[in-house]
Amino acid sequence: MSAIGPERHVFAVGVVGGPTVVIDYGRTRFVTDPTFDEPRDYGVMAKLDPPSVPVAALGDVDAVLLSHDDHYDNLDVSGREWATTSVPLVVTGPGAATRLGGRAIGLSTWQRTELTRGDGTGAVTVTAVPAVHGPLDGTRDGSGHVNAEVTGFVLRADGLPTVYISGDNASLAPVAQIARRFEDVDVAVLFAGASRLPTKNQGRPLTLTGPRAADVAAALGAPRVVIAHIAGWSIYSESLADVRTAFDEAGIADRLVAADAGTWSLLDDS
Repeated sequence: MSAIGPERHVFAVGVVGGPTVVIDYGRTRFVTDPTFDEPRDYGVMAKLDPPSVPVAALGDVDAVLLSHDDHYDNLDVSGREWATTSVPLVVTGPGAATRLGGRAIGLSTWQRTELTRGDGTGAVTVTAVPAVHGPLDGTRDGSGHVNAEVTGFVLRADGLPTVYISGDNASLAPVAQIARRFEDVDVAVLFAGASRLPTKNQGRPLTLTGPRAADVAAALGAPRVVIAHIAGWSIYSESLADVRTAFDEAGIADRLVAADAGTWSLLDDS
């Protein structure tokens, strides 16, 4: 696959590193959870790899889809600066939008917003969908969420694949709700890696394990799956090889679409 660069496509998905994914959708460009710092130690976690694509190489971006703003592995220092000063729109949850202010809009679960398509042929609908950032019985924060308020997203537009972006979800419960509302998910971008911190919820996974990611793909019926948030940070307890094994054991290995970071996993200009 070709390298991710400033040229926009009808439909494309490519992982930059960690949870940062570029999605071209009707030539509208989205970036998920921007992390553009060089390797550094944040105390509770460390970034191990630089971004595979420098932010300047992405060209203009229409919107950031931010699952949450609380953790450096989803919004690091450079990513925060860029998202809040250089991108016209940040779509996130209500709490994050309040904290970020300015260009951020907060969508509660099932709320939607629309963006004009970059190709000028209509609109892209972005729907906020539920996510649970850890085990269902995990410790809840002051806002009542496990670990943090986290938002997933669904993208829809005429003539384009329906795309689900999980954000830092670790549970099948919200996926069951999503599957009932969206029966046509064509592409699932899943944050996996089984992220763990010994101080959080007895060290249990805060993002999808390989087997849980396979279960999500099966529950949604998604024929194409791009795995993100699985390399480049100290908190991951699984690798892409673990996810491949889990998908193979579930009998859905052919659904995984993988490419090196910095290149397009999916690309369609037809």
